[in-house]
Amino acid sequence: MAIIKIEDIAHVRFAAPDVSLMRLFLEDFGMGCFEAGGRLYGRGADGRPFVHVTEPGEAKFLAVGFRAETIADLGKLAVHEGAKVEDLVEPGGGKIVRLTDPDGYSVEIVAGQLKAEETGRFADQPRNTAMVRSRQRSAVRLEPGPAHVRRIGHAVLKVRDFRLSEKWYKERFGFLTSDEVEAAANVPVGAFMRCDRGAKLADHHTLFLAQLPGALGLLHAAFEVANLDDLMLGHQHLKAKKRESAWGVGRHIIGSQIFDYWKDPFGNELEHWTDGDLFTAADRPQKMPMSALLAVQWGSPHPVFAGKAPPAPGLIAFIMALWLRLQRLFRRQPRGIST
Repeated sequence: MAIIKIEDIAHVRFAAPDVSLMRLFLEDFGMGCFEAGGRLYGRGADGRPFVHVTEPGEAKFLAVGFRAETIADLGKLAVHEGAKVEDLVEPGGGKIVRLTDPDGYSVEIVAGQLKAEETGRFADQPRNTAMVRSRQRSAVRLEPGPAHVRRIGHAVLKVRDFRLSEKWYKERFGFLTSDEVEAAANVPVGAFMRCDRGAKLADHHTLFLAQLPGALGLLHAAFEVANLDDLMLGHQHLKAKKRESAWGVGRHIIGSQIFDYWKDPFGNELEHWTDGDLFTAADRPQKMPMSALLAVQWGSPHPVFAGKAPPAPGLIAFIMALWLRLQRLFRRQPRGIST
């Protein structure tokens, strides 16, 4: 049994040497921005006080935050961990428990934050398909501009020992595996994990732990936008602003979401996504080959495959390098011998 069951991801936290540059990027990315207490906050349209935090300092990832259902849950977690339940002295108030995971990442569990009304909604247009003609006697007219970030959806952390980290996060927060990724049969290198919401639907993944070569760090954080039109308007806007595209647009295999990845001015990778899978606790975990991380159902191939990027730091590049090494290794193994 898990100590508590979190209900969602809450935020990601960074440091940057020029907060004003970060603000310009986040506004182009589709967040509402404001400053308080010497920090820059980015918020979505879902009414949560913030989803992205930047404080002055050397550029780096600082923490990932998850949201507990109640302050009482924070108390249970604090007792188990020998930690403190503290006041969250940031916009929205509430309480916080601060933990450190096996790889030294700061993990912030929050509860009791004030939630405002949703704002800035991007209305869904009726759509015509070959089978259903919902939009009749009206034309589609979209306003150019940034995408409309509604909420934060997931984060991807690189870890040293996947099984150790998986155990730590599941025991404390009740994560369920949606898809475990294997480099070869019974050689897991990571898992896409979702919140256990019982019979309530949850995103296919809230956290992806990936045991990959290279330095530790956040590989990306993902933010849900209104729909496909909104994502494409955001893509067009970021491109017009000459922001650095990382990968997209396309539709993933694992999680199924339509994606569009961009890099902020300090090299952090952020994703716009829409139309992802939703599951309940009754849905069983699946195993997927590493090749499923490298392919798309449609859309832009990863820049490594397109010859537009060297096999250097980056999620898919690391995965590809590891996958190829493991494939060579297993081809050399005599039958009956495992590693």
